[in-house]
Amino acid sequence: MGRTKTSIWPPRSVSCFSPFAYPARLWFCKLMKKIKTARGRKISSIKWLERQLTDPYVVKAKKEGYRSRAAYKILEIDEKVHVLKKGQTIVDLGAAPGGWCQVAVQKGCKHVVAIDLLEMEPIEGVTFFQMDFMTDEAPETLITALNGERPDVVLSDMAHNTIGHPQTDHLKIVALVEAAYEFAVEVLAQNGSFIAKVFQGGTEGELLARMKRDFKSVKHIKPPSSRKESPETFVVATGFRKQ
Repeated sequence: MGRTKTSIWPPRSVSCFSPFAYPARLWFCKLMKKIKTARGRKISSIKWLERQLTDPYVVKAKKEGYRSRAAYKILEIDEKVHVLKKGQTIVDLGAAPGGWCQVAVQKGCKHVVAIDLLEMEPIEGVTFFQMDFMTDEAPETLITALNGERPDVVLSDMAHNTIGHPQTDHLKIVALVEAAYEFAVEVLAQNGSFIAKVFQGGTEGELLARMKRDFKSVKHIKPPSSRKESPETFVVATGFRKQ
């Protein structure tokens, strides 16, 4: 008879509470604890937690020190368009927990200004503001933080919580993309770039027409790390024609 194969990960020989438990095991234990205590939560929340256990990008992010799997989205996009360069100034809208900021800093960007409704742990080289970008004060706060510099790239990973109604969800994300775009065209340097998360069919209609007038190149990219079942894609506009 052949031996029954057993999984070697996560290791069972080390207790979650052992001082010898290494980071991957501790991370697994924390996730399992979340799932075990998820009673009363929505089914979607439980499914999200379960999916985290098997997502290779989540595991990879933990191993490589990124705060979220989203870091790989901007890395994969940049492999195609090469917009993040040493010495640049970057604005990151919807930055928390900081995966995109980490990538920008690693690429050698000299100054990153970031904003999000949620709290974000400090990152060296990043000026962060915890506030709603959609308020009147937010754009001016970011411009002040730029200290007279025009950013080379404006990134937006902003997204509303979806409600499961495709048309409503689409309208909400379009509103965020439009707000991010209006900010970008006001502050971007000549030949700058704009990258933003969009849903469903991407940008369309008047906004897409504007982008094609304002930038030399406009394309939609769905990076490999974006889940196949997710409606998200990213609009990438490069070569800003500053008026």
